[in-house]
Amino acid sequence: MKIAYIIYQSQERYTIGVSNDEDRELLYFLQGKGLDIVPAIWNDATVDWTVFDAAIIKSPWDYHDHIAAFYQWLDSITHLGIHLLNPVNIVKWNSNKRYLQDIAEAGLPVIPTTYLSKGTTLPVDDTLFETLAALRLVVKPCISAGAKHTFILTPETIGDQAAHINQLLANEGFLAQPFVDEVAQGEWSFLFFGGAYSHCVLKVPKAGDFRVQHQFGGTTVYPEVDPALVMQAHEYVKRFAEGTLYARVDGLMKDGQFYLMELELIEPYLFLNADTARQENYYRAATKMLHAPQPGRQPGSVSNTATMMERTK
Repeated sequence: MKIAYIIYQSQERYTIGVSNDEDRELLYFLQGKGLDIVPAIWNDATVDWTVFDAAIIKSPWDYHDHIAAFYQWLDSITHLGIHLLNPVNIVKWNSNKRYLQDIAEAGLPVIPTTYLSKGTTLPVDDTLFETLAALRLVVKPCISAGAKHTFILTPETIGDQAAHINQLLANEGFLAQPFVDEVAQGEWSFLFFGGAYSHCVLKVPKAGDFRVQHQFGGTTVYPEVDPALVMQAHEYVKRFAEGTLYARVDGLMKDGQFYLMELELIEPYLFLNADTARQENYYRAATKMLHAPQPGRQPGSVSNTATMMERTK
């Protein structure tokens, strides 16, 4: 079985502050285990996809900048019968953060979210602040990564930033969430491989910032985790990430309750840190799924692909 290891055209902005080349380290580990797996850039026109039996999406970190092309690529490898991990239907659903609405409607705790559709304008009165019961808001695109086009708004500043946001809204949808002060204490990420818990990290922003990404100075630690908290995180995987090779559950603790910020099912950094045990967890899940029939079920409460793709509009 020949496997494509899906990566992106390397850009420095995605690797600032990263000490480990996780893509390379995991690839070498999998090759050392005997897998016939080679790197392939998802939007490289010179790649002959017909030679592959399967593909593992590892780090197409620029997909959100080329979302139409990304969907076309997913459709093309589906047409070729390539077994994709994670499954195509789940990847499409997860590419647009409107999926948070599905999770919230299923009754799982999610940071409160209001959506601003493409072509609308940002209300400059107190509407959003009252709806979300917050004095500060985070506003960001529904299709994005790495804090791209992320704004912090207050009643005093929303008017000054509205024109810029409205220019962006002309081309894409946005979401608004309350700014949760607990982000200063860190954002939790729980990693699951093949539906089984592997490890957890706590991502802490640098002093005076709210962004936990490494390119903005965020740091990570590997804490001891309460098993009850792992069980809470696992609920999101059981309900909405069945049949996935990997899932990263990101969220915050507020008043003793875990609240989901994002369910990462496309290209999350896995925080393997060249740890053999974590890489082994990934390998075992991958080999099991690569040799199993492709799952035919849709994630969670989403009943069919048409419904899923409606979220991407």
